[in-house]
Amino acid sequence: MAGSRSLSSGLRALTPAAFGVDPSGERMARIRRSPHFKDGVFVNPGGPTTMRPSGSAADFAKVFFDKDTRPHRAPSGTIPVHATTLADLAKPPATGLRVTWMGHSSVLAEIDGHRVLFDPVWGERCSPVPFVGPKRLHPVPLPLAALGPVDVVVISHDHYDHLDLPTIKALAGTDTLFAVPLGVGAHLEHWGVSPDRLRELDWHEETKVGGLTLTATPARHFCGRGLRNTQHTLWASWSVAGSEHRIYHSGDTGYFEGFQDIGAAHGPFDITMIQIGAYSALWPDIHMTPEEGMRAHLDLQGGAPSGVMLPIHWGTFNLAQHAWAEPGEWTLAAGEAVGQAVAVPIPGQPFEPGGVLPTRAWWRSVSAPLKKEWPAPQVSRDDLGLVGES
Repeated sequence: MAGSRSLSSGLRALTPAAFGVDPSGERMARIRRSPHFKDGVFVNPGGPTTMRPSGSAADFAKVFFDKDTRPHRAPSGTIPVHATTLADLAKPPATGLRVTWMGHSSVLAEIDGHRVLFDPVWGERCSPVPFVGPKRLHPVPLPLAALGPVDVVVISHDHYDHLDLPTIKALAGTDTLFAVPLGVGAHLEHWGVSPDRLRELDWHEETKVGGLTLTATPARHFCGRGLRNTQHTLWASWSVAGSEHRIYHSGDTGYFEGFQDIGAAHGPFDITMIQIGAYSALWPDIHMTPEEGMRAHLDLQGGAPSGVMLPIHWGTFNLAQHAWAEPGEWTLAAGEAVGQAVAVPIPGQPFEPGGVLPTRAWWRSVSAPLKKEWPAPQVSRDDLGLVGES
């Protein structure tokens, strides 16, 4: 028995801190009371999903190591990065809303006098250990310490490419607040964030930060950092409303009809930050293709093109089998097909959705040409407000 306890203690000592901890105590009791927690796990909207990659490891390896497609999954040269400076961010946005995509799903939004940082990942790898796992394809545009004060850090879910231990530990030393889905607060407390700086929400719950209203909205995904993946931490998309502007961050999600409900309740949005990368036929229910991402944006906007769409969750880490540049090309094509404005800044380039948008396909200078027909979004002409046009 003593030997068993020693072995257990030894295994705990070897567990990476980045695994975080499972919710317990009152936090776990609150999770059990959630209407979205059934039979011991959080469940997705829109019915059952394939919550993890389907198919065998051999199937995955066959696709991932394919000699014809593998060379296209990384840039052929150095990805351009805007070295964001304090001068870029010191002057208030002229329109009241400015957005800076830092790469992948990390976005700084300056909205109506407040600063919101979504899914900050400044680490070199999205992995529980520093020596293996997907590595950055470009550097972060600026050091985290140079970002300046942030009012609230918003986390969509606890996967490594969205919740990064080194980044959270650095931010724990500031006075920022953290808005996270239900259960995710356990990880942050374990890493040094005080409970009084946490706003931990179930879907459809909201919290106030200064003049902002943040609402956790549904998403279609899954969670987990450790070996057991107990599905005891929630995943979410987020609506943020200020005095003049509204923005939306999708986190990771598959396409579902709930985008229409989110748009009706919280939109329309001045800008949506939509996941359009790391999709695969092996996991069709938990990530969106660019075509699905454009449909999601239109749903959020009431069915017609409006606002600005910012594609996220691509370009920084190699997480799927599609060509590295494919999400950018396909999103531009999808936007053109439906008449929707799309912003494609290089990482670190601030822009105002109400001003001049970055629209140059910058990835083409470091990518082999992609000769494909891009499927257009599956929306009706009525949805696009084109009734009566030929």
